Amino acid sequence: MFKVKVETVQFLLQSSAIVKGAYQMKWQGRRGSRNIEDRRGRSAAGTAGGIGGLGLILILVVGYFLGIDTSSLLSSQGGITTESSAEMTPADERAGQFVAVTLADTEEIWADIFANQIGERYMPPTLVLFKGSTQSACGGATAASGPFYCPPEQKAYLDTDFFVTMDRKMGAGGDFAAAYVVAHEIAHHVQNQLGILGQVNRMRAQVSQEQSNALSVRIELQADCFSGIWSRSVQEKFGTLERGDLEEALNAARQIGDDTLQRNAGRRVQPHTFTHGTSEQRQRWFARGLQSGNIADCDTFSASQL
Repeated sequence: MFKVKVETVQFLLQSSAIVKGAYQMKWQGRRGSRNIEDRRGRSAAGTAGGIGGLGLILILVVGYFLGIDTSSLLSSQGGITTESSAEMTPADERAGQFVAVTLADTEEIWADIFANQIGERYMPPTLVLFKGSTQSACGGATAASGPFYCPPEQKAYLDTDFFVTMDRKMGAGGDFAAAYVVAHEIAHHVQNQLGILGQVNRMRAQVSQEQSNALSVRIELQADCFSGIWSRSVQEKFGTLERGDLEEALNAARQIGDDTLQRNAGRRVQPHTFTHGTSEQRQRWFARGLQSGNIADCDTFSASQL
């Protein structure tokens, strides 16, 4: 089986003049997106209403493997939403600025890719920043749910404290690891705009749970591949990647593989329950997009072997 080696990917990119400079992703002082809905000054609490699709999967998977009880999000329909203030820290402000710059990069990169590879106009999503909990058209969300994309409203949701969780609980810290998370959720929006999410989710509703999980894996691995395309393009266009950044992204992909999450939680690895793919698969498809830069090469649904 193919194994991703960081050294191989770095050599490939260095030989193409894609990695230069020192050791920190360069993002400070750059343009930030205006497509940010910042809810971090308040938090919503209450029961979840109609959680579905990828939002439900992410709530179950991330909460389960981080050992957090998400039952309150999966309880009866409806409920009362209450508002409470959430204190903003300097770290929160920095994280918000970082996400805004990363989102701006995704907007420019995917606009170029859509124009050049598809001949269509890219319609950017809104990214909702929250702290603690909030509500979406896909249901309620807390820090336990992790980042997710909600197709009906074309919004990505992110509690920036997830970056702290990645660093302290998953061993996946670093600016570019965080950028990979943002790029992955925006990749789901790309899938949505291309009609992929709607088609696959309709298929998932008609098959068994195990088959639905298998389709979810293909969705997630394609998003990883699209994230690789974005990583390559963002360096070619803006020159923001530096030594160590690719290792951060590959390490993040490894740490959030289903098999690694299950082992780290002290549980037996159960492939039929996978919804995002193994660590090796997630690294490999990210590297595929990184090497290719072509959307057509990210067709996980036609791949005979993931």
